[in-house]
Amino acid sequence: CKRLHLKICFFFVIVLSDTSSADNSVKKCLVEVFHLILILFYQKNNWCKYLGCLCNNIFLIYPIFWQVSLVVNRVSQFVCKLSFALTVLITSWTESKQRRQSAGTLLAINAALCPVLLGVVALSALLSAPLLPLFTLPVFLVGFPRPLRSWPGTPGTACPCPDSVYYQQLCKRLASAIRPALANGAFGSCTPGSHYLGRFQGRLLWISVLERGYGYCTINIKGLELQETSCHTVEARRVDEVFEGAFDHVERPGQCFQLLNPHWGNVLTPCSVLPIRVYSDAQNVLTGIIDSPDHLHQLNSDFLKTLVWILLRYCVQESTLGAQRTKGQSLSSLSSFADWSDEDDLFGPVSVRRPIRMMVQTNEGQTELGLGVSLPGSVEIHSLYESMALSSLPTLRPLGLGLGLGLPIVDKGKDNMPALTLTTIPSISQPLHFTSPHSELFSLPTEWQTAQLASSKLQVLQPCFPEAWFYFCLSQLVVESFGEGDLAQVILGLQEDRALRELYTQVVLSCCVALGADPQVFSPNLLFRLYCGDGPWTEGLEWLRANKELHQLTLRAFRYSVKLLVDQASLGPVESLDELFTTLQDYHDNWFIGLVTDRSWQDSVVQEKPFLFSLGHDLTMGTYTSRVLSLQENLVQVGVLNEEGVRGQWANLSWELLYATNDDEERYSIQAHPVMLRNLTVQAADPPLGYPIYSSPPIHLRCL
Repeated sequence: CKRLHLKICFFFVIVLSDTSSADNSVKKCLVEVFHLILILFYQKNNWCKYLGCLCNNIFLIYPIFWQVSLVVNRVSQFVCKLSFALTVLITSWTESKQRRQSAGTLLAINAALCPVLLGVVALSALLSAPLLPLFTLPVFLVGFPRPLRSWPGTPGTACPCPDSVYYQQLCKRLASAIRPALANGAFGSCTPGSHYLGRFQGRLLWISVLERGYGYCTINIKGLELQETSCHTVEARRVDEVFEGAFDHVERPGQCFQLLNPHWGNVLTPCSVLPIRVYSDAQNVLTGIIDSPDHLHQLNSDFLKTLVWILLRYCVQESTLGAQRTKGQSLSSLSSFADWSDEDDLFGPVSVRRPIRMMVQTNEGQTELGLGVSLPGSVEIHSLYESMALSSLPTLRPLGLGLGLGLPIVDKGKDNMPALTLTTIPSISQPLHFTSPHSELFSLPTEWQTAQLASSKLQVLQPCFPEAWFYFCLSQLVVESFGEGDLAQVILGLQEDRALRELYTQVVLSCCVALGADPQVFSPNLLFRLYCGDGPWTEGLEWLRANKELHQLTLRAFRYSVKLLVDQASLGPVESLDELFTTLQDYHDNWFIGLVTDRSWQDSVVQEKPFLFSLGHDLTMGTYTSRVLSLQENLVQVGVLNEEGVRGQWANLSWELLYATNDDEERYSIQAHPVMLRNLTVQAADPPLGYPIYSSPPIHLRCL
């Protein structure tokens, strides 16, 4: 029994330490079998003689398992390579756009040299080298042996563009959905070198398996371009047809049933559908909405209301943040003057400060020099006039005026020097006198009150100020900010504060005029330009742009009002102030409303903002469009690709570009091939030969 125990343990060491096995599943099976044998051995000693015979022969069985695993691997490669070769041969004649003048000749040569073709396929399978179709024509060579992932660099290299952010958001969700699919076997026999293609709306995902072991899997996810070319569109349409026939079961006219798969030769085989929380992209044409006078007439009123709401909410948020900063500073401040004072000799002895002369105002109104003590850290300047009175100092004249520099030549003795003109700088408005002690919470910054606009224009627009809406927003924000206490008295005091209402009237109307949103009826072109922040020059535009924060708030208010215009045109008008307040609050919490080209748009996608809205202009059609991204759970269709077909096309890509130096962007090997998916396969190659717009770093998944 001891000898038997040693033999079993020794065999376990061999099985677990052997890393040359071609199939990890064989090793897993052997470990489980011998684990069961050990359990039986320790339970019943009368099994020892049978186990002894088994262990004496087990060292002869293990090499057989290794050989069988190797044969199975090479046979599977041979079948995949042969399938790929037949696909290239058959489609070179059946696909009309792939049929060349030499297609018949090449088919005849391959038929005549069929044993040679089978030998080339068998040799490439034996060497585990890719089967290289020369220029993707039915001329086959044995490619150079290379790793299963084909590319030597670390995965993660791509050609990024603004659309890459959509794949960045999708990649995290997709990896989480792939993990249970691999564990359940939905992806089939997933081995290193396997490739999968995912499809959702206009997005194409290329999933490569880099490594696979017991209980784990490492994958790389690539995103292909969204700006579809003609070749890209042809192959993407065929991918949709393949998935549609497998998952949607759409019955085509005149076809009650099909005995054979119409896409039997395609390199893509559907395998699974994954539920993923991803952005759904919807684009609509705004014809009849953005150019309707009835809808545009309401835009000015909605803009003023939205701007009032945004400014009031801004004040509440700033006061809250200011209180938090003050609390943090008080906690981090030091306790005494000695803790932060620099009255020490850390930098050596300090020189004795000598008295300096200071200007002192006397009772008679005259100014004279007095003695004082220099301030710590001040620099003492020795002047020739430090002991003289200020009135006795010579008058300083502007540079050049005494010499007549830059002025016309005049006769001597004539004093016709032009007088200097001073430009007055507008002074900051006087502090407001609020009647309510809570009005300071909603007070706007002083620099926002200095718009140099004609008072006549503001007086004309003053009746447009939404006073009822202003008081309603005040009451709602008071309830949110204070939460407890005598809220009725607070609200009443704020509503009776005339200075607060005049402050908001002046700032809101000034922003409206400065932005250029004061006309009674907008045109579609003006609306689009103001939405993009590229409105025409106005009287107060420079003042508004100088106050960057106010400019951004005003622009946000106008974009909110445009979104409100589209919603009211499609869903119905807003019927109450409470509904309008709730709608604006929803825009603030759950929406990003801006431009696709903004950096904030990409940040919102990465942060998974629930909804995104943008306005666009189609120059070719002359129409205005809206784009809405909605984060919701959708189904992503996934199919497995013929891995030998992918390796063969990538081998030809390397040979053609690196060795044959064929840099023609319209070369034959990159044209659309609906069966081989040639254009998509070339895109998915690593740069610089391929051009995926997104490539994730290696993602490690647990599959147990």
